[in-house]
Amino acid sequence: MKNGVYTDYKVFTCNSHPELAEEIAGIMGKPLGKATVTKFSDGEISVNIWETVRGVDCYIVQSTNDPVNDNLMELLIMIDAMKRASAGRINAVIPYYGYARQDRKAKARDPITSKLVANLIVAAGADRVITMDLHANQIQGYFDIPVDHLVGMPILADYFKQKNLPDLCVVSPDHGSVTRARSLAEVLNCPIAIIDKRRPEPNKSEIMNIIGDIEGKNCIIMDDMIDTAGTICNAAKAIKELGAKTVYAGATHAVLSGPAIDRIKDSVFEEMVLLNTIYLPEEKRLPNMKVISVAPLFAEAMTRVHNNGSVSALFDR
Repeated sequence: MKNGVYTDYKVFTCNSHPELAEEIAGIMGKPLGKATVTKFSDGEISVNIWETVRGVDCYIVQSTNDPVNDNLMELLIMIDAMKRASAGRINAVIPYYGYARQDRKAKARDPITSKLVANLIVAAGADRVITMDLHANQIQGYFDIPVDHLVGMPILADYFKQKNLPDLCVVSPDHGSVTRARSLAEVLNCPIAIIDKRRPEPNKSEIMNIIGDIEGKNCIIMDDMIDTAGTICNAAKAIKELGAKTVYAGATHAVLSGPAIDRIKDSVFEEMVLLNTIYLPEEKRLPNMKVISVAPLFAEAMTRVHNNGSVSALFDR
């Protein structure tokens, strides 16, 4: 360290999304750190770091998506390994933060698992977390270490601006996503509409009403993630039936679990624009999907963190 700045940094990855980690490291002008994450025959995770990290500013790129428990344990064990190897500062770069939807007690005796995960990451030895589009903003406060919370909306906004679609309307798929939809609508200089829905049970939703004028509009449904795709496909069908000209989707996290791919295949979407915070295998990539990389944004944020620069300036671009 010199004048409060670490003189060297290294980027490592586990197994959740090595392609993204390699792209981030390439933009930063660094090779990926030499490390392997495997399993013993009994299923226990084994982490080996094959180069020195003593006094080094280390960044571990690892999304905690499916298999969420394996990916989370890989991250925790690598953090612990670096801590015991005297790394200078350990930065957990988590493009997709698993368990984020368990952020409160929705009913009696519910756990708050996103807080538990935050405790585990801090206890393992992380000094900072860099993540993107947490399902609930208050999760930042679950950590007792700094959290840099990046947003994917500007990346999606840039893409839709370049398409020059006329008569736009941004649609929020529920009340909880109104702020996100309004931010996109401000950038695109267009109105918003809100879908009023109820969720009778997990991963199921029923549309009750649509607030706003979507007739004859090119609509963009904006959400933070697409999981089973039931909500967003039902929303697209509803606004199409009510007179929308075309329907697009924009989302940060492509969880795409269960029947998601079949639902999207049968949906009315002209195009679904996703960010690559989660690895998307070829069998899940459909002709109407567009995947945009978050690597440049994460690389810039990590560079600023390393140089003690302002990360908040990235939000004002």
